[in-house]
Amino acid sequence: MTLAPTYELHDGTAIPAVGFGTYPLSGEEGIEAMVSALHHGYRLLDSAVNYRNEEEVGEALHRSDLPREDVMLATKVPGRFHRRSLAVQSLRDSAQRLGVERLDLALIHWPNPSQQLYVDAWRGLVQAQQEGLVRSIGVSNFTAAHLHDIIDATGVTPVVNQVELHPYFPQADMLATHDQLGIRTQAWSPLGKAATPHQEAAVTSIAESLGVTPGQVVLRWHVQRGVLPLPKSATPERQQDNLDVFGFELDEQQMAAITALGRADGRLFGGDPEVHEEM
Repeated sequence: MTLAPTYELHDGTAIPAVGFGTYPLSGEEGIEAMVSALHHGYRLLDSAVNYRNEEEVGEALHRSDLPREDVMLATKVPGRFHRRSLAVQSLRDSAQRLGVERLDLALIHWPNPSQQLYVDAWRGLVQAQQEGLVRSIGVSNFTAAHLHDIIDATGVTPVVNQVELHPYFPQADMLATHDQLGIRTQAWSPLGKAATPHQEAAVTSIAESLGVTPGQVVLRWHVQRGVLPLPKSATPERQQDNLDVFGFELDEQQMAAITALGRADGRLFGGDPEVHEEM
């Protein structure tokens, strides 16, 4: 079993350097996949209200027999709960579905700028943290402007921002913004899903030279950039491979070759946070 090293967030919380994405795992098969992930060493399960699997995440934690304090559970507040009071209630409901007294990490799922409520939602997360309902708070899919808006309004900086990030969409500017603000970058779809950047010759040749899988090369690229990837797999062997990325290193040339795969239209589905919204 491999346990990932941890990063220290700016609120003092330790977070695993690789987490487990749970979308779209659900039902009994989803629970079994999550239990397998926990048994293989994952200690961060990333969920959301809109994934509709918080109950399964909680059940997986229960079945794993791991101590509650050993596993970080994360969820996300959807757009329909962006008003401050609704954001707090959303987190209370999530805690109940997960079967825990306190959430470890709560994020705003999308800023939904046309609603002009993401600052209010952030105030709700700050309140929930002050009330002890959640330990750490962050955001997802926020641009630099959105981040500055909520920080300027509250004086509270998110510990993480979870964004689309993979070799076709390297997000160099957002990484620089996060470094400046002390925010840890999390990557959703770190392997690119159907876009399959791990099949590019630049990746497969590195994998062959190092004796690892192409997926491991891509995840190692994330780790060396200081990014926390959230790969998802229901296959035990791949779960293990995705976590086993700390025994080798990429050199500067290899890192640059993977980053060079970036494309101007590299987003998976056009999910630009300035216009894409989810309720």
